[in-house]
Amino acid sequence: MRKVILILGAVLIWAASNAQNVKIAPEGFDVQRTDIARGKIDTISYDSKTVGVTRKALVYTPPGYDKSKKYPVLYLLHGIGGDELEWFRHGTPHIILDNLYADGKIAPMIVVLPNGRAMKDDRATGDIMARDKVEAFSTFERDLLDDLIPFVEQKYAVKKGREQRALFGLSMGGGQALNFGLGNMDVFAWVGGFSSAPNTRAPEQLLPDPQEAKDKLKFLWVSCGDQDGLMHNSKRTHDYLKKYDVPHVFYLEPGGHDFKVWKNDLYMVTQLLFKDVDYHALRDLSVVGFPAETNVRRALYPQVLPNSKVLFKLHAPEARRVQIDLGKKYDLKKDGTGSWSVTTDSIGEGFHYYSLLIDGVAVADPASKTFYGMGRMASGIEIPFVGGDYYAVRDVPHGEIRIKRYFSPVTRSWRQCYVYVPHGYDQSGEDYPVLYLMHGGGEDETGWANQGKMDLILDNLIADKRAKPMLVVMLDGNMSGQPFSETPLKQFDRELKEVAIPFIEANFRVKKDTNSRALAGLSMGGIQTLYAGIKSTDQFGYLGVFSSGWFANQNELTDPQYAYMKENKDMINANLKTFWISMGGKEDIAHNNCQIMMAKFDEMGVKYEYSEYPGGHTWPVWRMDLFNFAQRLFN
Repeated sequence: MRKVILILGAVLIWAASNAQNVKIAPEGFDVQRTDIARGKIDTISYDSKTVGVTRKALVYTPPGYDKSKKYPVLYLLHGIGGDELEWFRHGTPHIILDNLYADGKIAPMIVVLPNGRAMKDDRATGDIMARDKVEAFSTFERDLLDDLIPFVEQKYAVKKGREQRALFGLSMGGGQALNFGLGNMDVFAWVGGFSSAPNTRAPEQLLPDPQEAKDKLKFLWVSCGDQDGLMHNSKRTHDYLKKYDVPHVFYLEPGGHDFKVWKNDLYMVTQLLFKDVDYHALRDLSVVGFPAETNVRRALYPQVLPNSKVLFKLHAPEARRVQIDLGKKYDLKKDGTGSWSVTTDSIGEGFHYYSLLIDGVAVADPASKTFYGMGRMASGIEIPFVGGDYYAVRDVPHGEIRIKRYFSPVTRSWRQCYVYVPHGYDQSGEDYPVLYLMHGGGEDETGWANQGKMDLILDNLIADKRAKPMLVVMLDGNMSGQPFSETPLKQFDRELKEVAIPFIEANFRVKKDTNSRALAGLSMGGIQTLYAGIKSTDQFGYLGVFSSGWFANQNELTDPQYAYMKENKDMINANLKTFWISMGGKEDIAHNNCQIMMAKFDEMGVKYEYSEYPGGHTWPVWRMDLFNFAQRLFN
């Protein structure tokens, strides 16, 4: 009998009618041209009831400004060390906008440059970090909403309504723009922060109701220079928005915390304001990204871009040809300094092996951590994705992975296993249930610990009380001979039952009854689980088979495994608390075999549960398999 459990990942593509063709600012974009019409910069004074004084702001009106027409308004905020003149003096918005108007790239708009320090002495003098001056940036929210906007809408020919107002800013002003804009979506429909400072509220405070942003915002922008020390503020906002599928642009650009970055931001953003926005067309804006979490310390490349493309760059002046083999081979291009680079297609979520090919020789990337996979040490890259919270490093009690060596009379060799023990194991004095967890072909006992992140998965599950505290034993499943033939499978069966289990039970405090023992594995480890587990349901109360299955040409008439199951189905069904079979999508290379195997189980009356998670024969699928299987154990 088949119990089908489908675990689906949401895929959202946000698109509108008109695609934008916005690119990084070209040379000369901020140089004043003499042969074009120009807008006008005015200094205005308005009565601030919030502060109790008259305050100043600058207002840019576009070339050909006509009071008989109505214009949308962009409110553009400065940083902590500036005032209403900072953008004008260092960012030259009037020149950038004049040039864009002349090239027909932006919609006519009015731009207001306020002083975001709402206090009586609002000059950027003295200790700009003094408490009262920092607090004045928060006070500016009321000054903006209650005093400045009403004044601008009375004095200038502006369109009123939330869809006609945009709020953007840099650094401290970027934090203000996100705080005030997302906190007042009935006032602003166009919101964004450039290199937002630590005044940016935590995402959960910034946007407690993500659906409101989906419903109300016309455009949301978050950007930062890749060398900016304040990147954390932008990335945590982006991560939260991505988690809740809030449409936005996360734009990473070369540079630090300076006007070179912010002028480019202004150039790009103003071309998007007050128009239909096609988020899908904007997904490839970024030309730089974050160093991959799998990089060695201080290695800047490879970088993962917001669209999950990967930028590789290395210095190899003597090489004649350099490629990256990431399932698909990419040719790198050489520049005049001897550095080679390429940006890949979008890469699927999770972990991927890759190799450098230098003049045809496959080598590990010295900038990447290496992992045993593909039958050798290989480079690996982790592509983050929104569904990865379950193996994120959280502030929870953490277990540890111990390495134990033992001599095996079965293989006549010294072997080692990895053993995860949960937090509190040494102090508790209790006995724990055990999951024996097997890797796939071309990998070894390190796979689940390094590529699979199993310790983080278990730490989080146990902390959330969604899984029982347990030991997880990761054995080296590599035996002599062809891995799926009878001889190595028999050898593994003996190694597991005659050597590994007795060793664990002699050296760790574990429960020794059937219902406190589980066996699971992926791919080759799934075959091993079937072979060793099905005939030993008196020893294992739980079996997990991930992306695996008996081969399609096997059947109950000619194969002893199926024959055994057919004869003993009642015992198997009675003994197993959980027989869990899981699979990636149709792109999983084991998918067809698994479907045929389960059909035969159905015919024989063998009971099992089935889970399918979108993906191929890859670690994202197997991590999710462990996450789901572990919650079913030892209850």
